[in-house]
Amino acid sequence: MPPILTAQEMYIRQLTEEALGLLRQERPTDFEHFARDVHPYDLVQIYHELLPHDQNRFLHLLPIEQLADLTESTSNAEQVEIFGILGPERSIDVMQQMDEGDLARFLHDLTPNKREELLSSMQVSSATSLRKLLSYPPESVGRLMSERFIAISAEDTPRQATEHIRRVASISDTISYLYVVDEEKRLVGVVSYHDLFFAAEDATISDLMKKRVITVPVTMDQEEAARLIQDYDFLALPVIDESQKLCGVITVDDILDIVVSEADEDVAKMGGGGKDIDFDTKAFVAVRRRLPWLILLLFIGLVSGSIVGYFEDTLQQIVALAFFMPMIAGMTGNTGTQSLAVVVRGLNGRKLTAKTVWKLIRRELVVGVSIGVCCGILITLIAYFWQGDWILGGIIGISLLATLIIGTLTGTCIPLLLSRFKVDPAVASGPLITTLNDILSLFIYFGIASRFLGMLG
Repeated sequence: MPPILTAQEMYIRQLTEEALGLLRQERPTDFEHFARDVHPYDLVQIYHELLPHDQNRFLHLLPIEQLADLTESTSNAEQVEIFGILGPERSIDVMQQMDEGDLARFLHDLTPNKREELLSSMQVSSATSLRKLLSYPPESVGRLMSERFIAISAEDTPRQATEHIRRVASISDTISYLYVVDEEKRLVGVVSYHDLFFAAEDATISDLMKKRVITVPVTMDQEEAARLIQDYDFLALPVIDESQKLCGVITVDDILDIVVSEADEDVAKMGGGGKDIDFDTKAFVAVRRRLPWLILLLFIGLVSGSIVGYFEDTLQQIVALAFFMPMIAGMTGNTGTQSLAVVVRGLNGRKLTAKTVWKLIRRELVVGVSIGVCCGILITLIAYFWQGDWILGGIIGISLLATLIIGTLTGTCIPLLLSRFKVDPAVASGPLITTLNDILSLFIYFGIASRFLGMLG
């Protein structure tokens, strides 16, 4: 039975068949018109659907503008592949049409020699602008911003500003906001296109502009800028340097890419996989990046076996304790991972204060106690009806209560401590929290059981 396709998949398949037909019928003009009418995302999907020899012809027939859009929407590995197919001259033409932020990210991953070779082949103005972007710290706003914005003067009239927009709109990333600058290029205000459109003819930009402008410094972390755009609901934010000069803008579509990228990175770290592993990573590279982490967890996990060995006499006397060991360890790891996810998501781009930390710890303590009491009572009843021993049920219930509280606090405090010491809290990954909680839960479980060993039958 053939797989059921979604409406989007059916649409991409139709586009791919149409593109193939135009390619094989040698109709380059019709193909060019077709490509200009297709969304860049769909061009990428068509490219992925084609066989290698069709991909080559597809890329060579695409107009430069559509090639730039397609390349911006692919991974770094695919960009290298695409530029290899296009050859040096056509690749340079495509690069000069690409968004500067996307191109800077591509160039950053190249070797210095290859990067300089490409930059030296580009137009002087484009190369200078890219070198400037690459001089900013990685993952800073400077690496993300675009210099394609509309700047106007406070003395302009709405008519003059509108005429200026008509001249430069095609090369600007956004016309939603017009940035007002003085003679020194310092940002003094902002006007929305909406306000400009409805302004009186005798008004000036200084009458319309808002002087209290929310800006971001060029060195700000991209995640912090993303939070600002989210908090203020802006479509774009102006980027300034130390002297308040307007350097560029970051737009909401750029921020969405960063939010998705950072979320993927955090998920990878929490899974112990590392941010540098994706679908395109080679098997042995993935092994090299994962193995050290897993070996560390292996040695930490040996402590769990040592704890079981230490309490071997207790386990031999009351074999029923072994039945509940996986449950105790698993539940503790689960609650710790839940707390870890909450904290890492909450810390994303947010600065900590003592008040925030203690409020979070108190809340998670209440959560841990509440969950522990509910689950503890439930497992006590289950243990009694299963094993017919209230004392055993009580030991397991109290153990689960204690370990759930400890697990919740561990999942909360470890990422908070890492954040306090300027370490990415996402590295407190799920496997690490689970392994530590396994050790703590077994120690608490057997410790309580040993204490009440004499009361057990």
